[in-house]
Amino acid sequence: MKTIYYYQTFVGLHDLMDHVQDIDVIIVSSIHFGKDKNNKKNIFLNDNIPYVPLFNELWLETEKLSAQGTTIMLMMGGAGFAYKELFSDFDTYYPLLKQLITDKSWIKGIDLDVEENTSIDNIKMLINQLVKDFGNFLIITMAPVSSTLITDGSSFAGFNYKELYNSEEGKYIHWFNTQCYNSYTFETYDSIIKNGYPPEKVVMGMESGQFNEISFPRALDEIKKIKEKYPNLSGVFDWEYLNAPPNKNDPSEWARCMKNC
Repeated sequence: MKTIYYYQTFVGLHDLMDHVQDIDVIIVSSIHFGKDKNNKKNIFLNDNIPYVPLFNELWLETEKLSAQGTTIMLMMGGAGFAYKELFSDFDTYYPLLKQLITDKSWIKGIDLDVEENTSIDNIKMLINQLVKDFGNFLIITMAPVSSTLITDGSSFAGFNYKELYNSEEGKYIHWFNTQCYNSYTFETYDSIIKNGYPPEKVVMGMESGQFNEISFPRALDEIKKIKEKYPNLSGVFDWEYLNAPPNKNDPSEWARCMKNC
């Protein structure tokens, strides 16, 4: 069972360095596109260009974790209009993404978090281009909300995930980082699997603010119930590292607790 942190507030990874065996994946968040202060089309990590000195420590720490066995990925999207910008000028923006992944050779994957209306054909084009450029060396994941995997209707992304999963491009999706923020329960996971998604493709995701030191044991109990029925549960994630329960002073404890499940 993979343990996964989304990492957007870039502080505190030193706590994780002491027990790196408990963390499998860190997803650096979040990549967007747009015009910089010189009115030039560019790539951004949150509000800044990824190569500025502000991120020196981030890249050093993630490279060190990668060398110790942690998979480092990038998240693209989330709030904002990353995909609208990307597909508005794919020939300009995509090479910037490709260059970043190439330059930071320890980046081994990309998480496509589509929270804006986007055509399924555009997503297929993006997946195919990533596979063409990086082959099997790059992990490709997606981050739908749980309801879109429980039922087969439309999503925040404007397309049907089941249609994408069953397409030719679906075979390139390594797993789904499923946002189970509304219901972090065995029933939610069970419903997704019963809708045709294999357990090894579905990660159960929580949001830090859902649980505290007192309520967090409930989440662990739900994961244990899932593991009993689905021992090949793909993994668990927390958005985001900074506030991960149960210890507000040490977010790295979340990974240790989950691994002990």
